[in-house]
Amino acid sequence: MRRALVVFVPLGVLLAAAGFGGGWAWARRPLAAPTPSVTPTSAPSATPSQTATASATVTPSPTRTASSTPRPAFTASDTATPSITLTPSRTPSPTATPEIRGRVMEQANCRYGPGAAYLYEWGMYAGNRVTVLGRNHDGSWVYVDPWNYVGECWVRTSLLKILSGDVMDVHEFYGILPFSELYKPPRAVSAERVGDEVTVIWSAVWMTEDDYRGYLIEAWLCVEGQIVFTPVSIDGTVIILHDEAGCQQPSSARLYTAEKHGYTEWRLIHWPPNPGPVPTFTPEP
Repeated sequence: MRRALVVFVPLGVLLAAAGFGGGWAWARRPLAAPTPSVTPTSAPSATPSQTATASATVTPSPTRTASSTPRPAFTASDTATPSITLTPSRTPSPTATPEIRGRVMEQANCRYGPGAAYLYEWGMYAGNRVTVLGRNHDGSWVYVDPWNYVGECWVRTSLLKILSGDVMDVHEFYGILPFSELYKPPRAVSAERVGDEVTVIWSAVWMTEDDYRGYLIEAWLCVEGQIVFTPVSIDGTVIILHDEAGCQQPSSARLYTAEKHGYTEWRLIHWPPNPGPVPTFTPEP
């Protein structure tokens, strides 16, 4: 029994030594490189390259925003050119040839037309100088350019001393009256003739007391065989005009509403013709 025990003990020692040596050799064995584990993600992100590559820079076009109101397309020019508004001249001015100049002898009213019937435009005083540009049919009124006023107007010739030339050397002229839209033209205009007398009637136009300047009739009447321009200012709605027979051209007239700023559109007066003298028949004896 002791002999068997002795045999078993060295055998156990040998087995233990072999086991220890085998374990040491196993621990010193070469190991393979570990395989990395990949954990998938729901959205892998791309890592940008660190190498700078020269490329053309693309400018993104602006995003067009839908609008409820369509806008018209247009081509913009490099420089905006402002539009030019033509300003009409106040009144076409005739040119006097040769130039005729005058001096005011006493205080005078310069008016919008050739006659006292027209509205006042400008006041002139003794010593003021003027250049004569035109005249009416008989030269009793002249259209002048006052040296102390920006504009032109009409003045009675008898109030001027003509320094050079003759007013009849300038052309007959008729300008444009100042226009007003504040009030309406006359209405219900009618004319009736009895012999050489023509009665003109119209309906009144309402105006404020401050603006009211009555009415203006510009008539071309037959006087001694000649058509004569006759302007008349009326404070009322009825007037009787004298119009003779014997002119080659027919008589005519037109009517304006007048207020302190100017005149309305005119209304044509349907002028009754003059039948002329009625021939008398004398029977032969």
